[in-house]
Amino acid sequence: MRQVLTPARRRGVEMLDAPDVDARLRERSHRDIARANAVFGGTRALLSALGECRQALPRTTTLLDVGAGTGEASAHARRFCARHGIRLHTIALDVVPDLAAAARRHAADAVCASALQLPLATASVDVVACAQVAHHFTGDELTTLLQEMQRVARCRVIVSDLRRSWVAAAGIWIASYPLRFHAVSRHDGVVSVLRGFTAPELASVVHAACGVHPVVRRRAGFRLTASWEPPRVAPLSPPPS
Repeated sequence: MRQVLTPARRRGVEMLDAPDVDARLRERSHRDIARANAVFGGTRALLSALGECRQALPRTTTLLDVGAGTGEASAHARRFCARHGIRLHTIALDVVPDLAAAARRHAADAVCASALQLPLATASVDVVACAQVAHHFTGDELTTLLQEMQRVARCRVIVSDLRRSWVAAAGIWIASYPLRFHAVSRHDGVVSVLRGFTAPELASVVHAACGVHPVVRRRAGFRLTASWEPPRVAPLSPPPS
């Protein structure tokens, strides 16, 4: 039954991925995305994965939100960590200048840069996360995204994304009307779901890219998270004198 409800992964074309999208439309659609994450579990999935590793985090923790959009996830993460006694310094990163600028309303810092070439040093950020971003990539680009996130992370990498299902695709289409989504948001929401992953697929792509076996969990609202501790190679001992 599960296989019947799970279509093959599709590449699709999301309108917001076009480079010439009007800035006002892009920001409007990203507000719809933030609302969808709040209603359908995207925000809860990310915070749940963050909560599962909080015991291993320092009292003052840095978090890089890769592909942050307008940055709402950074604000949710900061409030969540504050409730657990962790002071979270958030960095929002997006390749679109208007979105990076908008994210400054929610994050301590914002950076305009590509997720495929993170402008940060190795092991320079405690937690590196992306939410509803990985499904935008396939092949070598998806490998590079995961490798770059692991390179920069010191304590934890979290990938939160969509679990592919016909039910989820139909649900976002139907719910978009009472939620008053823009037509572009409605279209891209369905395409995003059909670009999503199954739990075995997400585990497999992380292992192939990073050489680790992540903790992959199915979350409410047809969401998935993959979380892992980045392996670190011990420095070579100096040669004997």
